[in-house]
Amino acid sequence: MTKLYLDAFSGISGDMFIGALLDLGIDFKAFKDQLARLHVSGYELTAERVAHSSIYGTNFDTVLAVAGKDDAPVSAEEAHAHHHHGPHRHLKDITELIDKSDLSAAVKRHSIAVFTDIAQAEAKVHHMPLDDVHFHEVGALDSIVDIVGAFVALELLDVDEVHCSQIADGSGFIKVAHGVMPVPVPAVMQMRVGTSIPVRQETNVRTELVTPTGMGIVKEIVSEFGTVPEDWEIQGVGYGFGNRKIPQFNALRVLKCKKKI
Repeated sequence: MTKLYLDAFSGISGDMFIGALLDLGIDFKAFKDQLARLHVSGYELTAERVAHSSIYGTNFDTVLAVAGKDDAPVSAEEAHAHHHHGPHRHLKDITELIDKSDLSAAVKRHSIAVFTDIAQAEAKVHHMPLDDVHFHEVGALDSIVDIVGAFVALELLDVDEVHCSQIADGSGFIKVAHGVMPVPVPAVMQMRVGTSIPVRQETNVRTELVTPTGMGIVKEIVSEFGTVPEDWEIQGVGYGFGNRKIPQFNALRVLKCKKKI
Protein backbone atom coordinates (compact mmCIF):
# COMPACT_ATOMS: atom_id res chain seq x y z
CA MET A 1 0.00 0.00 0.00
CA THR A 2 1.08 3.56 -0.74
CA LYS A 3 1.46 6.31 1.82
CA LEU A 4 1.41 10.01 0.95
CA TYR A 5 2.88 13.06 2.61
CA LEU A 6 1.40 16.41 1.59
CA ASP A 7 3.90 19.27 1.76
CA ALA A 8 1.47 22.19 1.62
CA PHE A 9 3.90 25.12 1.69
CA SER A 10 1.68 27.00 -0.79
CA GLY A 11 -1.70 25.73 0.33
CA ILE A 12 -3.93 23.20 -1.39
CA SER A 13 -6.73 23.09 -3.91
CA GLY A 14 -8.41 20.23 -5.73
CA ASP A 15 -6.57 20.76 -9.00
CA MET A 16 -3.19 21.10 -7.25
CA PHE A 17 -3.82 17.82 -5.41
CA ILE A 18 -4.79 15.93 -8.57
CA GLY A 19 -1.88 17.48 -10.48
CA ALA A 20 0.60 16.28 -7.87
CA LEU A 21 -0.79 12.73 -7.92
CA LEU A 22 -0.68 12.67 -11.72
CA ASP A 23 2.91 13.90 -11.46
CA LEU A 24 3.66 10.88 -9.30
CA GLY A 25 2.88 8.67 -12.26
CA ILE A 26 -0.84 7.98 -12.42
CA ASP A 27 -1.80 7.05 -15.98
CA PHE A 28 -3.85 9.99 -17.27
CA LYS A 29 -6.00 7.82 -19.54
CA ALA A 30 -6.83 5.47 -16.67
CA PHE A 31 -7.71 8.50 -14.54
CA LYS A 32 -10.02 9.91 -17.22
CA ASP A 33 -11.62 6.51 -17.81
CA GLN A 34 -12.41 6.13 -14.11
CA LEU A 35 -13.77 9.67 -13.84
CA ALA A 36 -15.98 9.00 -16.88
CA ARG A 37 -17.91 6.55 -14.68
CA LEU A 38 -19.42 9.62 -13.06
CA HIS A 39 -21.45 10.08 -16.28
CA VAL A 40 -21.12 13.85 -16.38
CA SER A 41 -20.47 15.78 -19.59
CA GLY A 42 -19.53 19.34 -20.39
CA TYR A 43 -15.85 19.30 -19.51
CA GLU A 44 -12.43 18.29 -20.80
CA LEU A 45 -9.42 17.42 -18.66
CA THR A 46 -5.90 18.61 -19.36
CA ALA A 47 -2.64 17.63 -17.65
CA GLU A 48 0.54 19.30 -18.81
CA ARG A 49 4.05 18.87 -17.45
CA VAL A 50 5.57 22.31 -17.19
CA ALA A 51 8.41 24.02 -15.32
CA HIS A 52 8.01 26.74 -12.72
CA SER A 53 11.23 28.15 -11.28
CA SER A 54 13.00 25.43 -13.31
CA ILE A 55 11.13 22.75 -11.32
CA TYR A 56 8.96 20.42 -13.36
CA GLY A 57 5.51 19.39 -12.24
CA THR A 58 1.98 18.91 -13.57
CA ASN A 59 -0.62 21.57 -14.25
CA PHE A 60 -4.04 19.89 -14.08
CA ASP A 61 -7.12 21.74 -15.26
CA THR A 62 -10.78 21.17 -15.97
CA VAL A 63 -11.81 23.03 -19.12
CA LEU A 64 -15.55 23.58 -19.01
CA ALA A 65 -17.77 23.73 -22.09
CA VAL A 66 -19.69 26.50 -20.32
CA ALA A 67 -17.95 29.84 -20.78
CA GLY A 68 -16.63 31.61 -17.72
CA LYS A 69 -15.16 28.99 -15.45
CA ASP A 70 -15.09 30.27 -11.87
CA ASP A 71 -11.62 31.18 -10.66
CA ALA A 72 -12.89 31.19 -7.08
CA PRO A 73 -13.82 28.07 -5.13
CA VAL A 74 -17.34 26.73 -5.40
CA SER A 75 -18.11 28.16 -2.00
CA ALA A 76 -17.21 31.73 -2.87
CA GLU A 77 -20.01 34.28 -2.86
CA GLU A 78 -20.39 34.40 -6.62
CA ALA A 79 -20.88 30.62 -6.86
CA HIS A 80 -24.14 30.75 -4.92
CA ALA A 81 -27.43 30.43 -6.73
CA HIS A 82 -28.89 33.45 -4.99
CA HIS A 83 -26.24 35.58 -6.71
CA HIS A 84 -26.63 34.10 -10.20
CA HIS A 85 -29.09 33.50 -12.97
CA GLY A 86 -29.07 30.17 -14.75
CA PRO A 87 -28.94 26.53 -13.66
CA HIS A 88 -27.87 25.48 -10.18
CA ARG A 89 -27.32 22.28 -8.20
CA HIS A 90 -28.30 21.66 -4.61
CA LEU A 91 -26.30 19.36 -2.35
CA LYS A 92 -28.92 16.64 -2.77
CA ASP A 93 -28.57 16.87 -6.58
CA ILE A 94 -24.81 16.39 -6.35
CA THR A 95 -25.21 13.55 -3.85
CA GLU A 96 -27.68 11.77 -6.14
CA LEU A 97 -25.40 12.27 -9.13
CA ILE A 98 -22.49 10.65 -7.31
CA ASP A 99 -24.64 7.89 -5.80
CA LYS A 100 -26.02 6.88 -9.21
CA SER A 101 -22.59 6.76 -10.85
CA ASP A 102 -20.51 3.65 -11.50
CA LEU A 103 -17.69 4.82 -9.25
CA SER A 104 -16.44 2.60 -6.43
CA ALA A 105 -18.23 2.70 -3.09
CA ALA A 106 -15.18 4.29 -1.44
CA VAL A 107 -14.92 7.09 -4.01
CA LYS A 108 -18.64 7.79 -3.64
CA ARG A 109 -18.48 7.86 0.16
CA HIS A 110 -15.48 10.17 0.40
CA SER A 111 -16.70 12.51 -2.34
CA ILE A 112 -20.12 12.95 -0.76
CA ALA A 113 -18.51 13.53 2.64
CA VAL A 114 -16.41 16.41 1.26
CA PHE A 115 -19.33 18.04 -0.53
CA THR A 116 -21.44 17.74 2.62
CA ASP A 117 -18.69 19.32 4.71
CA ILE A 118 -18.43 22.28 2.33
CA ALA A 119 -22.21 22.72 2.21
CA GLN A 120 -22.47 22.61 6.01
CA ALA A 121 -19.85 25.34 6.25
CA GLU A 122 -21.70 27.45 3.68
CA ALA A 123 -24.97 26.99 5.54
CA LYS A 124 -23.35 28.23 8.73
CA VAL A 125 -21.58 31.19 7.12
CA HIS A 126 -24.67 32.39 5.27
CA HIS A 127 -27.20 31.46 7.98
CA MET A 128 -29.38 29.22 5.83
CA PRO A 129 -30.73 25.65 6.05
CA LEU A 130 -28.44 22.98 4.60
CA ASP A 131 -31.08 22.01 2.03
CA ASP A 132 -31.11 25.59 0.72
CA VAL A 133 -27.39 25.65 -0.07
CA HIS A 134 -26.96 25.45 -3.80
CA PHE A 135 -24.10 25.90 -6.21
CA HIS A 136 -23.95 27.66 -9.53
CA GLU A 137 -23.75 25.14 -12.36
CA VAL A 138 -20.26 26.17 -13.49
CA GLY A 139 -18.69 26.14 -10.05
CA ALA A 140 -20.46 22.92 -9.14
CA LEU A 141 -19.21 21.03 -12.21
CA ASP A 142 -15.65 22.20 -11.65
CA SER A 143 -15.75 21.11 -8.01
CA ILE A 144 -17.44 17.78 -8.77
CA VAL A 145 -14.56 16.91 -11.10
CA ASP A 146 -11.92 18.06 -8.58
CA ILE A 147 -13.44 16.33 -5.56
CA VAL A 148 -14.38 13.06 -7.23
CA GLY A 149 -11.13 13.13 -9.21
CA ALA A 150 -9.11 13.43 -6.01
CA PHE A 151 -10.50 10.17 -4.67
CA VAL A 152 -10.24 8.44 -8.03
CA ALA A 153 -6.53 9.36 -8.06
CA LEU A 154 -6.04 8.11 -4.49
CA GLU A 155 -7.66 4.81 -5.44
CA LEU A 156 -5.46 4.43 -8.52
CA LEU A 157 -2.37 4.95 -6.34
CA ASP A 158 -3.65 2.43 -3.78
CA VAL A 159 -3.19 4.89 -0.92
CA ASP A 160 -3.95 3.74 2.62
CA GLU A 161 -2.48 6.55 4.75
CA VAL A 162 -1.90 10.29 4.32
CA HIS A 163 0.06 12.70 6.51
CA CYS A 164 0.43 16.44 5.98
CA SER A 165 2.66 19.36 6.90
CA GLN A 166 1.44 22.60 8.37
CA ILE A 167 -0.73 24.21 5.68
CA ALA A 168 0.06 27.66 4.33
CA ASP A 169 -2.74 30.08 3.47
CA GLY A 170 -2.62 33.65 2.28
CA SER A 171 -3.89 36.80 3.94
CA GLY A 172 -5.73 40.02 3.21
CA PHE A 173 -8.86 40.08 1.08
CA ILE A 174 -10.02 38.77 -2.29
CA LYS A 175 -12.47 40.48 -4.61
CA VAL A 176 -15.58 38.61 -5.69
CA ALA A 177 -18.53 39.62 -7.84
CA HIS A 178 -20.44 41.17 -4.94
CA GLY A 179 -17.76 42.59 -2.70
CA VAL A 180 -14.70 41.34 -0.84
CA MET A 181 -13.97 38.33 1.33
CA PRO A 182 -11.29 37.92 4.00
CA VAL A 183 -8.57 35.30 3.69
CA PRO A 184 -8.84 32.56 4.85
CA VAL A 185 -12.18 32.61 3.04
CA PRO A 186 -15.21 32.22 5.35
CA ALA A 187 -16.05 28.66 4.30
CA VAL A 188 -12.49 27.46 4.91
CA MET A 189 -12.40 29.15 8.31
CA GLN A 190 -15.72 27.56 9.23
CA MET A 191 -14.46 24.15 8.10
CA ARG A 192 -11.58 24.50 10.57
CA VAL A 193 -13.95 24.80 13.54
CA GLY A 194 -13.50 21.85 15.89
CA THR A 195 -10.27 20.70 14.23
CA SER A 196 -6.61 21.04 15.14
CA ILE A 197 -5.41 21.45 11.55
CA PRO A 198 -2.26 23.62 11.66
CA VAL A 199 -2.56 26.58 9.28
CA ARG A 200 0.06 29.30 8.84
CA GLN A 201 -0.89 32.58 7.16
CA GLU A 202 1.65 34.04 4.75
CA THR A 203 1.47 37.81 5.20
CA ASN A 204 3.29 38.44 1.90
CA VAL A 205 0.67 36.49 -0.09
CA ARG A 206 -2.42 38.65 -0.56
CA THR A 207 -4.81 36.01 -1.84
CA GLU A 208 -6.22 32.64 -0.81
CA LEU A 209 -4.04 29.55 -1.00
CA VAL A 210 -6.48 27.08 0.59
CA THR A 211 -9.80 26.54 -1.18
CA PRO A 212 -12.83 24.88 0.41
CA THR A 213 -12.25 21.90 -1.88
CA GLY A 214 -8.64 21.64 -0.72
CA MET A 215 -9.60 21.91 2.95
CA GLY A 216 -12.34 19.32 2.47
CA ILE A 217 -9.89 16.85 0.95
CA VAL A 218 -7.42 17.41 3.80
CA LYS A 219 -10.09 16.84 6.45
CA GLU A 220 -11.25 13.66 4.76
CA ILE A 221 -7.91 11.93 4.16
CA VAL A 222 -5.21 13.24 6.51
CA SER A 223 -4.69 11.22 9.68
CA GLU A 224 -1.71 13.13 11.13
CA PHE A 225 0.02 16.49 10.76
CA GLY A 226 3.76 16.98 11.21
CA THR A 227 6.94 15.93 9.44
CA VAL A 228 7.51 12.85 7.30
CA PRO A 229 7.39 9.80 9.61
CA GLU A 230 10.83 8.33 10.29
CA ASP A 231 9.67 4.86 9.29
CA TRP A 232 8.52 6.03 5.86
CA GLU A 233 10.78 5.68 2.82
CA ILE A 234 10.25 8.28 0.09
CA GLN A 235 9.80 6.66 -3.32
CA GLY A 236 8.74 9.60 -5.44
CA VAL A 237 8.00 13.32 -5.47
CA GLY A 238 5.18 14.99 -7.38
CA TYR A 239 4.35 18.67 -7.87
CA GLY A 240 0.87 19.97 -8.67
CA PHE A 241 0.92 23.61 -9.71
CA GLY A 242 -1.51 26.29 -8.61
CA ASN A 243 -2.81 28.89 -11.05
CA ARG A 244 -2.59 32.00 -8.89
CA LYS A 245 0.36 34.35 -9.35
CA ILE A 246 2.00 34.75 -5.94
CA PRO A 247 5.48 35.86 -4.79
CA GLN A 248 6.57 32.31 -4.00
CA PHE A 249 6.70 28.87 -5.62
CA ASN A 250 3.03 27.94 -6.02
CA ALA A 251 2.69 24.18 -5.89
CA LEU A 252 1.57 21.32 -3.71
CA ARG A 253 4.41 18.84 -3.22
CA VAL A 254 3.33 15.27 -2.54
CA LEU A 255 5.74 12.54 -1.46
CA LYS A 256 4.92 8.97 -2.38
CA CYS A 257 6.16 6.72 0.42
CA LYS A 258 6.15 3.22 1.80
CA LYS A 259 6.88 1.88 5.26
CA LYS A 260 10.48 0.83 5.80
CA ILE A 261 10.96 -2.89 6.26
